[in-house]
Amino acid sequence: LKVLSHIDSILRSPRAPPLIFRPSKGPGQNYMKENGQGCGFEHLPLTIDMWADQLIALKDLHRSLRKLSLELLPWNTKDPQDNRESIRVEDLQLIVDAILEELEHKEKNSQTQSLQTLSAIVSHFQKLFDVNSLNGVYPRMNEVYTKLGEMTNAMRNLQELLELDSSAPPTVVVDTVGKLCDIINKNVTGQVQQLLGTQDIHSIINKLEEHECFFPPFQALIQDLLCLLEISNVDDILPAVQNLK
Repeated sequence: LKVLSHIDSILRSPRAPPLIFRPSKGPGQNYMKENGQGCGFEHLPLTIDMWADQLIALKDLHRSLRKLSLELLPWNTKDPQDNRESIRVEDLQLIVDAILEELEHKEKNSQTQSLQTLSAIVSHFQKLFDVNSLNGVYPRMNEVYTKLGEMTNAMRNLQELLELDSSAPPTVVVDTVGKLCDIINKNVTGQVQQLLGTQDIHSIINKLEEHECFFPPFQALIQDLLCLLEISNVDDILPAVQNLK
């Protein structure tokens, strides 16, 4: 009876969970209380069994949290609760609080680092592309993107025209274009020399001077003939002169 009375006083206290005490119902309630039986604790063994399982699970949860703590906080290897027989909820709460604090600290550091990195990237972009203000960063980005697309397309077209591999660097494309220009210039010079009938540059100059002296009077003569004969085509000059005979 003393044990039941002691249990009754504990479980009826304000600190006791409300679900572990269930008053007995029925006309024999007072009689059973007087004999120390059926004082509303018939379900108490089941509750105690459940608590025992929860205490065992509490130890398993403590081991899992310790493993997680060692992964996230490898420097924090000391745990005064490891040698205790019983594990309290407060012990688990301390581990969880330490983990949360470390995660919050890492998150703040990563955000600060990220802001510093972004600021450095923007400053570097401003220096590279001569942007004086933050408001000019986006327009210059769009401009650079457009120019880059145009240059990429032009380079791809040149590679195809010159029958180069698509992986050929710009230096190879420029060298190939330069060689092609040299070949064209040499061919043009040879064609001019062949046309004028000389290989000497001074002879070419003399012939050009002779043509420059000859063609203006010849052009004036032709214009006068066209006016006199009242025709507009040079090919009609000879037939018109023959008709005058």
